[in-house]
Amino acid sequence: MIKITLPDGSVREYPKGSSSYDVALSISEGLARNVLAAKVNGKVQDANLPIEEDSTLQLLTWNDTDGKSTFWHSSAHLMAEALESLYPGVKFWVGPPLENGFYYDVDTNGVAISNDDFKKIEDKMLELARQKNEYQRIPMSKADAIQYFEEKGDEYKLDLLSGLEDGSITFYRQGNFTDLCRGPHILNTGFIKAAKIMNVAGAYFKGDQNNKMLTRIYGVTFPKQKELDDYLQFLEEAKRRDHRKLGQELELFTFSEKVGKGLPLWLPKGAMLRERLENFLRRAQVKAGYQQVVTPHIGGKQLYITSGHWEKYGKDSFQPITTPEEGEEFMLKPMNCPHHCEIYKARPRSYRELPLRLAEFGTVYRYEQSGELHGLTRVRGFTQDDAHIFCREDQVEEEFKKVIDLVLYVFRALGFENFSAQVSLRDPENKTKYFGTDEAWDSAENAIRKAAAEKGLQTVEELGEAAFYGPKLDFMVKDALGRRWQLGTIQVDYQLPQRFDLEYVGSDNQKHRPVMIHRAPFGSLERFIAILIENTAGNFPLWLSPDQIAILPISEKYEDYANDVFLTLQEHDIRGYVDHRDEKIGRKIRDAEVNKLPLMLIVGEKEAEEGKVSVRRKGEGDLGAMSIEEFIAYAKTEINKNIPQFGQK
Repeated sequence: MIKITLPDGSVREYPKGSSSYDVALSISEGLARNVLAAKVNGKVQDANLPIEEDSTLQLLTWNDTDGKSTFWHSSAHLMAEALESLYPGVKFWVGPPLENGFYYDVDTNGVAISNDDFKKIEDKMLELARQKNEYQRIPMSKADAIQYFEEKGDEYKLDLLSGLEDGSITFYRQGNFTDLCRGPHILNTGFIKAAKIMNVAGAYFKGDQNNKMLTRIYGVTFPKQKELDDYLQFLEEAKRRDHRKLGQELELFTFSEKVGKGLPLWLPKGAMLRERLENFLRRAQVKAGYQQVVTPHIGGKQLYITSGHWEKYGKDSFQPITTPEEGEEFMLKPMNCPHHCEIYKARPRSYRELPLRLAEFGTVYRYEQSGELHGLTRVRGFTQDDAHIFCREDQVEEEFKKVIDLVLYVFRALGFENFSAQVSLRDPENKTKYFGTDEAWDSAENAIRKAAAEKGLQTVEELGEAAFYGPKLDFMVKDALGRRWQLGTIQVDYQLPQRFDLEYVGSDNQKHRPVMIHRAPFGSLERFIAILIENTAGNFPLWLSPDQIAILPISEKYEDYANDVFLTLQEHDIRGYVDHRDEKIGRKIRDAEVNKLPLMLIVGEKEAEEGKVSVRRKGEGDLGAMSIEEFIAYAKTEINKNIPQFGQK
C-alpha cells in the first residue's frame, strides 16, 4: 500500500500502482469525470499513470491553470490530427499550450491555410473528439523514434529528436495521429466539446529568419460550447477596450516607424496623464521619506559588467555605443539600479543615514524582438517608477513592509482592488542563474515571507521567478475582464551592494555592507497605463483624466463667455478645453461622451446672463445649472475625494 496526501492534508491509502484517476474515482464519480490531469509530488502528469510510492496529489480540473494547460496541449494534438487528415503530407514542429489556447507550427506542404479553412478544421476536430480516443503514452527508444520519423519524412521531429537522450523519449497516440511528446495529456478526446481556430501567422522554424517559414495555427477549445461563446464575447469586449485602439482615439500616444519600433511618442493628453500619475506617486514618496534623483539615459559598459546586467541581459540590450575616443563604450541604460549604487557610493555613508531611499522616474531601454512588441505593454523604451532603498540588515523587514503599504495605496487609489501576491524564489535546481550565496538568498527569501505575512497578504510561491540578484514579491492584479497582470514588484538584493563594494560605517565604527531593496509600484509606466486604459475602458477617474471638462457653447455668440469660464477654471487647476466647432450642441455633447470627457459645461444665453454653467456628467446626465463658484467647489470636491492621501486608513 502507498499513502496519498491530498491538498486538504488528509491521507488515504491505496494499492501501489494506483493511478490518480483511481484516487478520484474513490472520492466521487463526479470528481473523476472532471479530472484532466494530476500533480504528483509537484509534477503534472497523466491522470492514468501509476503512482508507485507515497506521494502528494492534486487532482487537476478545468478550474486549475495546469488543468487548462493540459487540456489545451491535448487540443493541439487533436488539431494536428485534423490537419493531417485534411491535408495529407503536412509536417509538424511544436505545438505548445498558451495562456488562452494553443498553437501548432506546421509545414503545410505548399497549401495556404486562410480564414476560409477555419470552419473545416474546427468541424474535423469535433468529429475526431467525439470518437473519445484515448491519449496513449508510448515510451520509445531513440533509434525507433528516429526510424518512425524517417519513414514519415518529418525532418522537424527528427531535429527535435537530435537533442533528446535515449530513455527519455515518449510518443503519444490518439486515433490515427502519433506525435513525439513528453506530455502530459488528458485521458481522451471526448473532453473537448467546443473548438475555434483563432488565427494563422507565419513563424520561422526555430525562430530563425534564415530558416523556412512555417504556418502557425492558433486555436482554443473548451469542455462546453457555452464557455467558448462566453470567451468569444470576452474577446469582443477586450477588443473594445484595447489600449492601442483607445490610445489612438483619445489621442494619448502614437508610434512612428522613423522614430523606431517599440518607442512610444506621448501626445499632449497622454503626457498629461503620465505627469499626473508621476505627481501622484511623487507626493506619496515624499511623505514616505524618498529623495528624488536623476540619472543619464546611458552609462559606461563597465557599469553594467560590474552590476552583472551585461552578463545576464547583454543579448537583450541595445549593443554598446562607441565614441570617437578609442576603447570607450556606452550602453543605453537597461536598468536604473547600477546608477543609484554609484550615487550611494558618491561619499562615505553612516548608519545614521540609513535607510537611504532614492527614487527616480528613469527611462530604460531593452531590445525586445520585433515580433514581441505589443502597444505599450511590450516596448523597447519605458519609464520605471524606480526606487532603491539602502538599509541595514535589521531594517530590511520594516522597510519591506513600508513598501508593501505604498504599493497597496497605489493599487487602491487607481481602482485595482482585486490582486494577489507572488513570492518569486530562485530555482534550487539551477543555481547558476543567480549571483550570491545560499545564506544571503535564504535570508532575503525569509524576510519577504515574514513581511508579507505580517501585512496579511495571501501569497503563493513560484520557483525560478526570482531576479538574478534576489527574490521578489510580485503583485498580480486582476482587471475588469478578469485578466491577471503582473504590476508592482519589490525585491531584496544582497548582491549589488557586494558587487559595487557599497559600505557604511556602523555604530561600532566598523564598515558594514548595506542591503538593497528595489521597488516599482507601477513597474513600467507605459505598461501600467496600458492596463489602466483597458481596465477603465478609457474612463479615467476625474482627478486623472487628461481633460476633465469640455465647455460647449451653444453658438458662436457665447464663445467669449465660454473662454472666460475656461480661464477661470484654469486658475483653479481644472483642465479641459472649449469646443469652438461650428456644430449643433447635440453633436458636441455626443462627441464629448465618445471622447470620455467626465464633465460637460453647456453655455448659452441664460448661462451667460446669469454667470452660470449647465453641467452634465458622463454616465449621470444633467446635474443642473451652477454658478462658476459652485461648479469649482463641486469639481474640487469630486476630484479630491477620489485621491486618498498616503498614510490614511
